[in-house]
Amino acid sequence: MKKLIIFFLILVLAAFLRFYKLNEYPPSLNWDEVSIGYNAYSILKTGRDEWGQILPLSFRAYGDYKLPGYIYLDTVFIRSFGLNAWGVRLPSAVLGLGIVVFIFLTVKKLINTNLALWAMFTAAVTPWLIILSRIALEANLALFFTTGSIYFLILGFKRKYFLLASSFFLGLSLFSYNSSRVVVIPLVITAAVLFWKKINNIKVALFALGILAIFFITAFPLALLQDSSARYKWTTILDQGAVLRINELRGSAALPPVLDKLIYNKITYFIPQSLGNYFSHFNPNFLFFNGGSNYQYSVPGSGLFHLSLLPFLILGIYQIFRKKENWQFFILGWLIIALVPAAITRDAPHALRALLMIPPFLIISVLGVGFVTSHFKPTYVKALLAIFTIALVFQSVQFWKNYTGDYVKNYSWSWQYGYREAVDFVNKEANQYDRIYFTKKYGEPHEFVLFYLKIDPQFFRGSAVPVRYKKSDWYWVDSFDKFEFINDWEIKGNVKCETKSEKCLMVTSPGNYPEGWKFIKKIDFLDGKPAFDIVEI
Repeated sequence: MKKLIIFFLILVLAAFLRFYKLNEYPPSLNWDEVSIGYNAYSILKTGRDEWGQILPLSFRAYGDYKLPGYIYLDTVFIRSFGLNAWGVRLPSAVLGLGIVVFIFLTVKKLINTNLALWAMFTAAVTPWLIILSRIALEANLALFFTTGSIYFLILGFKRKYFLLASSFFLGLSLFSYNSSRVVVIPLVITAAVLFWKKINNIKVALFALGILAIFFITAFPLALLQDSSARYKWTTILDQGAVLRINELRGSAALPPVLDKLIYNKITYFIPQSLGNYFSHFNPNFLFFNGGSNYQYSVPGSGLFHLSLLPFLILGIYQIFRKKENWQFFILGWLIIALVPAAITRDAPHALRALLMIPPFLIISVLGVGFVTSHFKPTYVKALLAIFTIALVFQSVQFWKNYTGDYVKNYSWSWQYGYREAVDFVNKEANQYDRIYFTKKYGEPHEFVLFYLKIDPQFFRGSAVPVRYKKSDWYWVDSFDKFEFINDWEIKGNVKCETKSEKCLMVTSPGNYPEGWKFIKKIDFLDGKPAFDIVEI
């Protein structure tokens, strides 16, 4: 009964940290969130995405080809809560709570209930999981499916049909986030090598692999032709800059042409870059102090994990090589494999592409706690765990204060703050104007207009006659209905309004508008710095 009470208290804590003021922290929806929300809204209303494709398995969106899992899931929440921040972010918060529960269940099955409660508590308060659970993210769905798949795999050793559930969850992860497409095959191979003796029904195991194969066969053409290839083109280490660097090195080396190509080529460039990227994710500054450089996925001044976990992580790795149990090596293998997607792309260390490392990291840390409980006298154990708990609570409080305080104030700009406020103002005044201009300075304003004005998807695709085109592997929207979207540097020279016959409104960057326009409103970021000027003529 005591353990059950502790379980529910931790569950309540985890829920609070994921659901409390979900619409306010982070301070606004970013362009990916409004894109996910509007496409889900479009599917719900018309059965088509914003581009008119019927129930696609890959959403074109801005040309980034979002995977469909989160968008289809979000239709349920938007139907219930509306096209707003709650409707868009709530699936991720629910999934985040599910991840905490799956970590508890996995450790309980592998070790015992006491350590499972420790694992659940650390998962509940881990900054990395909290941050990702409060954003509408495809990646969080993939993490949920992967963690659930591992749990069902463990259950499947004794109850064979859970292998089917494991395979189904892993297959769904292929349609959730692109990193999963890199991780799934090595994860399956690792499980097969380490656990083949535990498989007591070959027919069920083969059927489970068949299910996974169907998902792969369906996903592979899309990954090759559209979604994964589009994302990889933008994020790969071997981009145009890398090719130019290789050619530059060849030109400056003064070696025979054959040696030039042997020493300076894509392989010799890719391998050291990838290794450097890989090991950068173990940098203590990234893990325990400041997180990554993308401020949407990490909070400056707070680590992705709490520092108090570090000694237990070290003890946990020691325990793995000391005990040499296959399931422990599998957890370590999961951690090793999880970083591959982040290693082969730019901007390392990257908190989003490396997120699949979170559950194995926490489970290994719990192994360290288990080492302490089994190797020290009970009196010492109680004292050590009390210190650990106090430290974890203190660090959690500090993170939450930072996340809901200074972070919201100082980094609202990274969340494209101000679009909602601008569109709300436009919505109240729109009938007075013949034409409404938006600057593109902060990224894809058309999607914010579609989202916050709840523009009917059928109207947008038809009567509004949108001006859309592809350029530089991106799909641009320049106008629809009375709205026009202008590059910030083109506003002073290209914005035209027939003053005698038209009345025009413009949402622009601070001070950036032609002569003769009248200033009517300013919108600031939360730190007080100007975000938008709204002017009219």
